[in-house]
Amino acid sequence: MVQKPKRKGNALAFLMPYIFLIGVVVVLIVLFGGTGKTVKETWNPSPDAIEEKLEMIYDDVAANKAVMDKITIYEKERVLIIEGQYTKDKVTYIFAVQTGSTVAEDVAKLYDAVYKFGNKVVVYNAFEVTFWDGLISWLPMLLLSGLLLFFLFRTMNSNSNNKAFDFGKSPVKSIENSKIRFADVAGCDEEKQEMQELVDYLKHPQKYTSMGARIPKGVLLTGSPGTGKTLLAKAVAGEAEVPFFFISGSDFVEMFVGVGASRVRDMFRRAKQHAPSLLFIDEIDAVGRQRGTGVGGGHDEREQTLNQLLVEMDSFSDNSGVIIIAATNRPDVLDPALLRPGRFDRQITVSLPDMKGREEILKVHSRNKKVAKEVNLKNIAMRTPGFSGAELENIMNEAAILAARFNKKEIDMTDIDEAIDRVHGGLAKKSQNRSAEETRIVAYHEAGHALAGLKLKNAMKVQKVTIIPRGDAGGYVLMTPENDKYNYTKRELMDRISGLLAGRVAEELFFDDITTGASSDIEQSTRLARRMVTEFGMSNLGPIKYEEPAGNAFLGRDYANAHRNVSSEVAFEIDQEIKNIINTAYETVKKVILDNRDQLILIAETLLTKEILTNEEVVSLVETGSLPTKEEPKTEGTENPTDVNLEVKEEPKE
Repeated sequence: MVQKPKRKGNALAFLMPYIFLIGVVVVLIVLFGGTGKTVKETWNPSPDAIEEKLEMIYDDVAANKAVMDKITIYEKERVLIIEGQYTKDKVTYIFAVQTGSTVAEDVAKLYDAVYKFGNKVVVYNAFEVTFWDGLISWLPMLLLSGLLLFFLFRTMNSNSNNKAFDFGKSPVKSIENSKIRFADVAGCDEEKQEMQELVDYLKHPQKYTSMGARIPKGVLLTGSPGTGKTLLAKAVAGEAEVPFFFISGSDFVEMFVGVGASRVRDMFRRAKQHAPSLLFIDEIDAVGRQRGTGVGGGHDEREQTLNQLLVEMDSFSDNSGVIIIAATNRPDVLDPALLRPGRFDRQITVSLPDMKGREEILKVHSRNKKVAKEVNLKNIAMRTPGFSGAELENIMNEAAILAARFNKKEIDMTDIDEAIDRVHGGLAKKSQNRSAEETRIVAYHEAGHALAGLKLKNAMKVQKVTIIPRGDAGGYVLMTPENDKYNYTKRELMDRISGLLAGRVAEELFFDDITTGASSDIEQSTRLARRMVTEFGMSNLGPIKYEEPAGNAFLGRDYANAHRNVSSEVAFEIDQEIKNIINTAYETVKKVILDNRDQLILIAETLLTKEILTNEEVVSLVETGSLPTKEEPKTEGTENPTDVNLEVKEEPKE
């Protein structure tokens, strides 16, 4: 593209503000600058006093003690105005007085006193002030006014991004022809089916109006971050082939009063003009939080914006052709008025994908990438439970970057393994200078986790064990469930706690000492045991929920933490039940390790040599006492493994 030459007018327009500014400074220096001191005097308006003051100045002038520069005397609207300036002892005195002229002889007396200065005094009549005198007196104001007008007109007429007068305009962005389709959204088949109704309405509204049906005015998408809520909304607009308007909830919040409400009105006005259309508000919790919780009560700017949003949604006529879709991962803090029928009629939860969904997502994000044939996406999906669509996309992107870095022609499993590590654990710290004793402790710690995963019936499946530090972890065990689970039994939770404590038990048994390396395991096991007692009713206290979230909607749920609606006696019993669960799990895994002491030693010593063990290698060590031979086939996608920092220790869902 050939760049157009800049016009001279643009350069002049650029320099004009600086020219004006320099002119103002010069005029001010000329008018008010000087090396001497200037004193302004206001005299007593009594005619006698004025006459006495003028007589004193006359004596000083006559004795060459002062120099009279100028005196102006004129009468205006029965008021005698006397202004003058004289210099005495290098000090310039400016005097001014206004006095009533109702008495003619008083006026004459003043005139006589002034006229005594003779040739050294110039007396002006009010109508004898020259044009240039007036211009000079008003020049600073004229320059400042001109400078202000220049900037105002320049702002109003410019084509730049300067939007000084657009505070009330909505910063909503629009896409006329969205390229995203439902085929680009994977892992949420049920959610796509629900949204298909909106697409059908936008394409064929008369089919619904003829049946007397009212399409939902608004659809609220909830779910964890990265599950594809925004992508799903764009796919609806793409499938319906209608204009797509999108804005973030934070764009409404401004420091200026009334700006948020004005932007809401402008946003809905634009959407109505392009009906049928789709209006998407991302992170609506930024503006839709419960009212009455802010610092300003019901009159703060955010709440006024929310009130305007409610009014605009109510003003929508049925089947107006505009559908509102909002997304949030904090539906618990939204104002109930937003969720009532007639506003956001339908709420759709976009859940984390299951194994089949993860595989479909990986296929979508592998379309434009050169992936090796031996890469099994199903195996990757099995290793990534609890991953969101955004995380899976990031894994494939990181794998592509790694392959390009090493000048590979295709993405292989080593790239994907390393990408998983990078996403969740950071860079591998193979150069970390760790002592032999510390490395040995880490090896036995991780071997304890691996052995517990194999020997405990309800434990998760061991995928990989490594002692290579990555991030804050000195080593880890990758453990995944055989299938996606949504409900957990008490035995499964107890075995999970036992697996978490296995590393700590191994340290105690083999080194007669303990380290800080089990702090994360202790934290997770304690939190899980507390939920078993207070939420799941899996203790001797019975099926009673003792704790519930009590976070303030304004301060945030995590700020206030959890609320204990129990007495001190019951709180003590809760603590005792948590302790009993932890102790029981501790003794269980301790017995498992003692019964399989030789197998744990074999795993740990092999780790010290190889640093990384796969599932097949760990199983072979436990069952046969040796590593599998090279001729033995391995599960596809596990050749040349790198350390994977993915110790999946999901908490059970309610």
